[in-house]
Amino acid sequence: MTATAPRYMTRFRCLADACEDTCCAGLVVTVSEARWKRLRDAVAGGPDAARVDAFIRPDDGSGPGAEAAVIAKREDGHCAFLDERKLCSLHRAHGEAVLPDACATFPRVATRWGERLEVVGSLACPEVARLCLLAEDGVELGPASEDVAVRPEIARRIGGDAWTEHAEAVRAVAVRLLQRREVPFASRLFALGQLALRLDGFYFRGTEAFSRGAESLPTEQPQAAVSDEAETLLADVLRSFDAPETLTELHDGFSALVLPGGPWAGICATVLKSRMGSVRSERFGTFARAVLASYGGAESPDEVWRIHSERRQQLNPVLADRVEQYFRQHAVNHWLRHPFTDAPTLLDYVFRLTLRASVLRWALFGHPTVVALCESGAEDAARLDAAAVECFQLIAKHVEQAPELHSLAQGLAGQGGAETLGRMLVLLKGL
Repeated sequence: MTATAPRYMTRFRCLADACEDTCCAGLVVTVSEARWKRLRDAVAGGPDAARVDAFIRPDDGSGPGAEAAVIAKREDGHCAFLDERKLCSLHRAHGEAVLPDACATFPRVATRWGERLEVVGSLACPEVARLCLLAEDGVELGPASEDVAVRPEIARRIGGDAWTEHAEAVRAVAVRLLQRREVPFASRLFALGQLALRLDGFYFRGTEAFSRGAESLPTEQPQAAVSDEAETLLADVLRSFDAPETLTELHDGFSALVLPGGPWAGICATVLKSRMGSVRSERFGTFARAVLASYGGAESPDEVWRIHSERRQQLNPVLADRVEQYFRQHAVNHWLRHPFTDAPTLLDYVFRLTLRASVLRWALFGHPTVVALCESGAEDAARLDAAAVECFQLIAKHVEQAPELHSLAQGLAGQGGAETLGRMLVLLKGL
């Protein structure tokens, strides 16, 4: 056992043609030069040679993560190499070794933290979403074999500077905060925002505060008088947010705030509408149209907020606890799946996570099955689970990493610091 992984990943097995989705539907699949050559060599002289030449084309570099080539898609958004059973014809004929890295490893995401390999799953896969969201212990990290990564040699590496060197310690505190159940989920996200604000002055991408002789530590920090060393200040802040009384105090302050819900509802509707014309996926289109229709087309944000609030109040209390688990598991998995060191600041990362959670909450309570459960007051966990898996999976696959969401988040977040945290309060209103 040379790696770690959440428990759900050690339980994961691809459902193949029994899955309700296909891995690549609606997504761009890139191919590296080395994998493209290996595939061409494998099919040379055979019946698939012409198909590989026709359906794998040079990447024009216009999309994110540009590579040597991309795989063509059919009109329905599915891969050109899928057979009638929704299985990969290249995999069937030539084996896993010829597949592009994205095809071979999905839904796995492998990251090396120093010498340790961590393998996490993407909720864009329905089976990963099921295992992650529905099992109480799903996101607990434990030992695993490197084979879980499929191709551990391509794992990304985290490290090399002060920003990444301290990332695991910061992440550990954040995950513990998210798992504290004595206060509502929104209060926990608010606490994460406050943690990020406390660190904002000296802990960020490119920080030099941890360098010998640095003189840029924020003197306004409460513990700054104890030591002018960044290491000590970071440890003190993290320790304070691990203390139960800190979360209780932050919850009391946050719960006393009164904010309008219309802006939150309007932002969530804008996100979903922006993706409807960009995604070639019948499943996503059907889902998105149903959610919008359940809110009357989402034309009046204040009316949408009223509808959403009523549904939240009508949901059976037992099911409400179940919903809380979905969001807790999703948030923890997000911290594992997406290293916060990819963001410029911790506060930017927490703001974007809050936006994602808001869109998910709004969409879940617009799902036809959840609407019916709210209206009836029934206690049907199986139906709620199925709706949640569909909602979280489709949002993860077609919304969470979309350029439209990133552009909206950048505009909403403002200039950083206290301004960003203040704007984050609008998003927390609906959580």
